[in-house]
Amino acid sequence: MANQKNKEEALNVEEVLSSSEAFILKNKKTIVGVIVTLVVIIAGIFAYNNLYKAPREKKANAALFKGEQYFEAGQYDLALNGDSIGYNGFLKVADEFSGTKAANLANAYAGLSYAHLGNNEEAVKLLDKFSANDEMIAPAIKGAMGNCYVELGDINKAISLLLSAAKEADNNTLSPVFLQQAGELLVKEGKYDEAIEAYQTIKDKYFRSYQSMDIDRFLQAAELLKNNK
Repeated sequence: MANQKNKEEALNVEEVLSSSEAFILKNKKTIVGVIVTLVVIIAGIFAYNNLYKAPREKKANAALFKGEQYFEAGQYDLALNGDSIGYNGFLKVADEFSGTKAANLANAYAGLSYAHLGNNEEAVKLLDKFSANDEMIAPAIKGAMGNCYVELGDINKAISLLLSAAKEADNNTLSPVFLQQAGELLVKEGKYDEAIEAYQTIKDKYFRSYQSMDIDRFLQAAELLKNNK
């Protein structure tokens, strides 16, 4: 009985192996094709990241460097449009190296440069192209857009961006600055309750900030205007 059972098990194993071999032989081209495709995709990703993307990012950062120096020196036109000695300007860096982190940053620099030069329409367009999700740069750019909209006369849009920037930043450095700016705009618009809320947030939540030192004066003025309207 034991010998019979062993023979049956051996036959079952052979059948399974035969079936597997038959499947492999039958689908050999397909299996090989899938493996080759996977290898090509993996090799392509590796080559893109190491042979194209990384060197391109490095080259873009190098192209951005001189512009940053011009920007920090307040030479916004040169930073934006380039010079005659090899630097092409933030606009060309953003275009030529589109898709890189440096190009993303170039859009932010270009937008801020336009804002300093008084061209707020172009500033908004370029600042809006910038993307980030950190707690400092992203809300700072949004706040800058808010200030551009003030210059463009779109106060409601400006208030919305400033309040959003303050919420995203959620720190003692940026949030109280944007909240106070939004509060002042809300007062001018006659929206005293919203202004008081913005000022009160500075007093309650960001009491360690510079703006909190004088916030009672702004609160009292807003409350007085509210009561006298």
